[in-house]
Amino acid sequence: MGKPAIAIELTAEERAELEGLANRRRTAQGLARRARIVLAAATGVENQVIAQTIGADANTVGKWRRRFAEHRIEGVYDEPRSGAPRRIGDEEIAQTIRLTLETTPPDATHWSLRSMAAAVGHAPSTIHRIWKAFCLQPHRSEAFKLSTDPLFVDKVRDIVGLYMAPPERAVVLCIDEKSQIQALDRTQPLLPMRPGQAERRTHDYTRHGTVVGRCFARHRAREFRAFLNTVEASVPDDLDVHIIIDNVSSHKTQAIRNWFAQRPRWQVHYTPTSASWLNQVERFFANLTEKQIRRGVHRSTAELETAIKAYIKTVNANPRPFVWTKSAEDILATIKPSASVLPP
Repeated sequence: MGKPAIAIELTAEERAELEGLANRRRTAQGLARRARIVLAAATGVENQVIAQTIGADANTVGKWRRRFAEHRIEGVYDEPRSGAPRRIGDEEIAQTIRLTLETTPPDATHWSLRSMAAAVGHAPSTIHRIWKAFCLQPHRSEAFKLSTDPLFVDKVRDIVGLYMAPPERAVVLCIDEKSQIQALDRTQPLLPMRPGQAERRTHDYTRHGTVVGRCFARHRAREFRAFLNTVEASVPDDLDVHIIIDNVSSHKTQAIRNWFAQRPRWQVHYTPTSASWLNQVERFFANLTEKQIRRGVHRSTAELETAIKAYIKTVNANPRPFVWTKSAEDILATIKPSASVLPP
């Protein structure tokens, strides 16, 4: 048995500040995690449990628990380093972080190393170290889109439930079309990778045709129904079929609705609007694009179809399932604060 973890007792002021750091949207990710570690430690929870809950290493949890016990609130802001003493104080570091997160320079949409250095009176290298320590990258941005589907919560729970606890005597299938796959040929030969130089290929290309979906030339309900017939013939008669598909119009025509109505063992689960990431087939499409299409050279649609079929055959020879690990509650917990339109 190891020695017991250090007990943490918080004053009302310390608790208020830590909760603010943990919950404030603009708090740096690393600082927020340290605050959550200390708050959890104050409840008497062991380091191993905190590590599993927060998603950190147990040694990291122990380190910040000790740091807080020794230095209190100041301990979560900065880690002492060996060598020469720091020339920038804790308050200056905190001010730099606040400026980074809560303001913008007068002539730009985000701070750069040089503009922030000029604003606070320190070298760009110092700003770089502060940003690196607190996982700040002002030059980067990512796009996102929240679903406005009124049944978003119900659909998430339904589909994730199928992934994590599929029904007995049934098969769960993720179906979608990957449209606009183009047969492309580069205007110049590909230059292979060599030491010190990545593989190079021309930006321009010659089009040799387009293949849509599973090697169909069109993306209509007719082709989708033909594919469903193929699936129907492949699934044993004694199994129910649960399929996960999106809301594209070709999936909801009267002909498709009639097809499903004539087959009671088929149950359709539509993903929420603007939430195609719930369909695991998108992960397969990403692999197909990365490994076979993006850097491929195909001089005809026939060559492109051959390459796609070869990839599928290779995958099927040594299949590795995609394992869904995040529960519906975990997913909803990450987006509900920003999606106030969602029902409780």
